[in-house]
Amino acid sequence: MAALEKSQDAVLDQEKATELSRDATLEGGEVKDAAFIHANPADGDEALKAFAGHDGEGVVITPAEEKRLLRKIDFNLMPMLCVVYGLNYLDKTTLSYSSVMGLQKDIHLHGTNYQWLSSLFYIGYLAWEWPTNRLLQRLPLAKWSSFNIIMWGLTLCCMAATKNFAGAVAVRFFLGVFEAAVTPGFALFTSQWYTKEEQGTRTGIWFSFNGFAQILGGLVAYGISVGVKKHGASIESWKIIFLVIGLATAAVGFLFLYFMPDNQLNARFLKPEERLMALERIRRNQQGVGNKHFKWYQLREALLDPMTWAFFAYALIGDIPNGGISNFFSQLIVSFGYTPDQSLLYGTPGGAVEVVTLIVCGYLGDRYKNRVLVGLSGMFLSILGMLLIVCLPLSNAKGRLAGYYLTQSSPTGFVALLSLLSSNVAGYTKKTTVAALYLMGYCAGNIIGPQTFQPKDAPRYVPAEITIIVCWGVCILDMLFIYWYYRRMNKKNEEIRAAPGYRKLDKQEFLDLTDKENHEFVYTL
Repeated sequence: MAALEKSQDAVLDQEKATELSRDATLEGGEVKDAAFIHANPADGDEALKAFAGHDGEGVVITPAEEKRLLRKIDFNLMPMLCVVYGLNYLDKTTLSYSSVMGLQKDIHLHGTNYQWLSSLFYIGYLAWEWPTNRLLQRLPLAKWSSFNIIMWGLTLCCMAATKNFAGAVAVRFFLGVFEAAVTPGFALFTSQWYTKEEQGTRTGIWFSFNGFAQILGGLVAYGISVGVKKHGASIESWKIIFLVIGLATAAVGFLFLYFMPDNQLNARFLKPEERLMALERIRRNQQGVGNKHFKWYQLREALLDPMTWAFFAYALIGDIPNGGISNFFSQLIVSFGYTPDQSLLYGTPGGAVEVVTLIVCGYLGDRYKNRVLVGLSGMFLSILGMLLIVCLPLSNAKGRLAGYYLTQSSPTGFVALLSLLSSNVAGYTKKTTVAALYLMGYCAGNIIGPQTFQPKDAPRYVPAEITIIVCWGVCILDMLFIYWYYRRMNKKNEEIRAAPGYRKLDKQEFLDLTDKENHEFVYTL
């Protein structure tokens, strides 16, 4: 009987909350506390299960305990995220290394075949991006990510068996399919384990392993190329690099499967009380750790949110340069007057530039609470680098090579927005939708990019270089618009919270509300 009365009281409380939400309006009829509209605990975040027995604000965690817990989380998660993301970049760029190691001749590429091989990876990526984002929401996050890591490693190995353009097309397409899960998956890992103040730095760190991969990949490719020429081998050097990197990726995928938890609730490296503390520390994100229910209203909100399309536009336009440079940097360095073997070695400092700019910008963005404007610095450096390549004569090989190195700071803008996907998009269906669209733009840009480097423009590739400068300029304007919009939304939410009659639901941050309907939400700049 007591349980029935308690249940009836809960229903009355919910009805009262709904009634209050109808009355909580501002001038002009805007719903002031829209959080009540979709606040159904049954559709809430996975974290609600852990806090089911806790009232109010949950567990108490001291600053010292939080600091110690953060170190433990970093030690167990960041190495795996960093290594896998480095391999993700390395697997894509093996095509660039192999292009100067005999691949084009051995599989009979001619005309624009190489450009299309570069683009086909992203066609596969684009085709599977939406389905894999739905699966990232629906399936255990770490396990689905692990499956894709293992499969893309084994797929890369298959590149060594290709004998013609058609075979290479199939491999590159499926490589894109399996790699489509990694970036949105890692954005979800970051958002569910780290506070908003920590996400920019962590995203910058794991993304910076693209640069480490470029350094390692160049050294490995150079060592294999020179070693095969000196000592011989039963198979061609370009096949060896595909096998070495592919098998290493698959092995790391199995380690990822064993060590990486899906979320705090099944993290083996945390004690039961630490799991609750790990959830408590991200309460202020107003996002939770995951929700497996697909919500049509969140899909609609994502499609109508102007920030979704500002993100999409940046990814599309900003990755036209990326698609060209990442697949042609070895050939670009050869065009400066260096040998193919030298191009493998001289490409490595570009990775160091990427590492330094991403880590520094990620740290400064979080420290000064302004990821967008700090991220712009790398874009300006990149434009300066490309201007050096365009303006300096072919005889100035060192100056043009220095220009190429500066262009490797361009990912700072992309990573700043990628970290904002973790921080500024709430509601699990909305987050996965926006992430999918962002990476669809990324794919489309990378498909277009290689096509700007036409064989008839060699060795200067001036049309491609001018296209790259224009794209980066447009991206700067897009980022400034995003900065302005989020500042405006924060002021609007402040006004709503300060208005008479506003109230916050219990455990509102774990009800899987979107950033638009949760007025407690504060957008990161």
